Amino acid sequence: VLRNAVHVEEAEVEKCVRDVMKEKRIEQRDTGFKANLHISLLQISGYKKLYLNVENLRKVPYDSENEEHEEQLIELWNLLMPHENLKARISKQWCDIGFQGDDPKTDFRGMGLLGLVNLVYFSKHYTNEARQILSRSNHPKLGYSYAIVGINLTEMAYSLLKNGALKPHLYNMVAGLPQMEHFHQFYCYLVYEFDKFWFEEEPESIMHFNQYREKFHEKVKGLLLDCNVILTLQN
Repeated sequence: VLRNAVHVEEAEVEKCVRDVMKEKRIEQRDTGFKANLHISLLQISGYKKLYLNVENLRKVPYDSENEEHEEQLIELWNLLMPHENLKARISKQWCDIGFQGDDPKTDFRGMGLLGLVNLVYFSKHYTNEARQILSRSNHPKLGYSYAIVGINLTEMAYSLLKNGALKPHLYNMVAGLPQMEHFHQFYCYLVYEFDKFWFEEEPESIMHFNQYREKFHEKVKGLLLDCNVILTLQN
């Protein structure tokens, strides 16, 4: 019964709670235990479901023939560069927000649509912060490619979710089923904190990016070891 409990589907949680209590001879009248076990089982099954949803989005390649994909890309530009019109879909202007070349679609190869969705989410929900960080990323000495680093941080958030490191954060944050929204919120935290970290560290050049990215990764992993951790911008 206990082994099956950690693989239970959302619809079966209530029955599973009753079965566990019966098996362990816990009074069904113990509403406190019942409620806590119910939440815990939802969190465990929800974490696995969230990972699958994130993974499915990551597997979707950016498709320039897909109208929805294109709309999200243009939305990203408009959110970050409200006073400058994009002159053409294929344009060197994309470099102004930190893509590598004339067509951003090539930069989404590793993280698929997940990379774009993350960038748009941060720009939409924390517009002032996103524009401020974009501005800082153009620093003559400490600058970095905003969009490319953003996609790189999507990979970091994804890998922390995949290896289970995000469990303490999500279990503390959500009394029940974690949603895609909660993954996006954690991504926003990473973007904001990485920018702060980068400027505090003052790297000699962007050539040392991987070294400092790994140092930041280790810092975040350390924070996630705290059983009371919650890492969001709202805190």
